[in-house]
Order: sequence, then structure tokens, then C-alpha cells
Amino acid sequence: MGLTDIPSFPLTSFYDYNAARQLTNFMNFLRARSIDIVQTHDFYTNVFGMVGATAARVRIRIAAKRETGDVRTGAQSKAEKLAYKLSHAIVANADAVRRVLITQGIDENKIVTIYNGLDLARLVMPTDFDRTVALSRLALPMDKRFVTIVANLRHPVKDHRTFLHAASLVRSEVTDAAFVLAGEGELLEPMRKLATELGIARDVFFVGRCERVNELLALSEVCVLSSTAEGFSNAILEYMGAGRPVVATDVGGAREAIREGVTGFVVPVKNPEAMSKRIVELLKDPKRAATMGQAGRRVVEEEFACEVQLRRTEELYERLSSQQKVTLADRKRLRSESLQ
Repeated sequence: MGLTDIPSFPLTSFYDYNAARQLTNFMNFLRARSIDIVQTHDFYTNVFGMVGATAARVRIRIAAKRETGDVRTGAQSKAEKLAYKLSHAIVANADAVRRVLITQGIDENKIVTIYNGLDLARLVMPTDFDRTVALSRLALPMDKRFVTIVANLRHPVKDHRTFLHAASLVRSEVTDAAFVLAGEGELLEPMRKLATELGIARDVFFVGRCERVNELLALSEVCVLSSTAEGFSNAILEYMGAGRPVVATDVGGAREAIREGVTGFVVPVKNPEAMSKRIVELLKDPKRAATMGQAGRRVVEEEFACEVQLRRTEELYERLSSQQKVTLADRKRLRSESLQ
């Protein structure tokens, strides 16, 4: 089976005939191909994948948890706990997420932290990169220093309001600062209105969905995460991978990625004063900001590159496989002894 032959088992609900039919199709697929490992990555695949893999007697079953917020209904929480019970391991994408699982009563011996990986090749700048051309492509002015946030404008949890309030405070101290919001969603117009109300609309740029994140980050001096909840932020990794200092709210695994005062700063949630203070520090000391960005790049290369997380995943597979072999050998021995 090649990469073009990826089967799908589409669901619209867990509670209809289609769900039972797709679960049966999934189990048949696993058995027909003698699948040894099933790994899932979110709530819906946890429930569907762990139930189906258990019924199909798959040897190694790995579930996942990728957020710290309480986003499940009571019924969903019960279903996901069943999935965790059926798994042999649960991958948390940050120690902060691991701690949430433990507080929910999940067996801590099952939980392993494997961070999100970043493909650093995505952030490599072309040799012919031209700042003027990049600014023109993004419709950004030539004479500004950019503070950037990359986050969808669909969910209030990204808290662009705090970012814009911080921006208004920064603008009062750093007159050539400008603020770029990359992302799309229904909150775009409310954020435009807020920028106008704060009197900073002229220095706030909404660039929409950005296909050239590497160029945008190369144009930025400081990068920000303002979320009120996260698991392990990919945006933080991208900022650091691009060699930019980060100012991020204290959510999820932010403190596991950022080295305080070395690669960036962690600030309280919904605190534009603290956020603006750190942004201003970095804008007023470009040399320090550049040094912090370089340190962030090294941290990503050593700890969060895709190759590092691939190795950790392979190690998990090997450990679980060895445990399964031992368990199978013990069962055979006990069965043999019982027959004697």
C-alpha cells in the first residue's frame, strides 16, 4: 500500500448505523493487513481508533491528548477515558498536558511526552529573498518594525484582543512599531473594529492566510502568542525556528519551549501591560532580541525538530513492542504450566 492509498472511514456521529458500519470496515482493514500498531491523535480518532483496534486485536494501541483546556462534554470525557483504558500508551504533546491527564485519573505509567515536531525546512529563506519584494507582497510598509502574531481568527481562545491592547501600549513607546495579524476567520472584523477603537488601526495589518510564513517571520522583530489555552503551540516553535524572540502567554507547554530570558518571555494570560512591557524591551534592544532569536533556533534544532520527535516515537514503538513480546511469552509460559 502506497501513500496514495490512504483509506478513510468518514463519520457524522458515533450514534448511528454509519458509525457501526465504518467501525466494522476499520476492523476488517486492520485484520486484512495484519496491522501491528494503531496510533490516534485527537478525541474522535481516540474513540474510534482504540475501540476498533481493540476489537481487531491490534498488538499496540497508542492514544493521544493534545490540549490542556476542558473542552469535552461529560459523555465525551467518559468515551475518551474508555479509549485511554483500551490503549497501551497515551502520547501527550507537553508535560503540561501530561499533568492534566494525571489529574483526570489516567494511569501516569501509560503517559509519554512527545512534543510536536517542526519541519525546519519550511522556514528556510530562499537565497534570492528580497525584503522590499516581501513587504510589497504582504502589503506592509517599508518604514516599520513589525510585531507579529500568527493565529487563526476563528476562536476567541487565541485572544487577539489582548494582543491589540498590548499593541496600543507598545505603540505609545515605540513610534515606528507596527503589528501584523496573520490568520483568517469570523473574528477579523471585530478585531479591525477594536484596532480602530484603540486608535492604532493605521499601524495594524491583517494579512489573512499567509502562504509565506517564512518571509513574514523574517520581516518580524518580535513574535507573540496571546492565547488563553493551548496544548503545545506550533506557533511558538515556528517563531523560534525562524530565529525570532517570543513573547507568549503562560499556557500549556509554553514554558517547556521558551527559555525565559534566553529565547523569549512568558507573561500572564490576559495581561496586556505585562505583554507590552516585554515587547518594548525587545524592540528597544535589537541586539538582545537577535541573540535571543538565535538561541531559540538552536533550541528547536536540538529538541523540537521533526527528526527528534520521530526518534522518540520510534523508541516508544520499540519499547511497547518489547513489552508485548514479554507479555506474550509470559502468557505462553503460564498456559504451558497450567497444562502440566
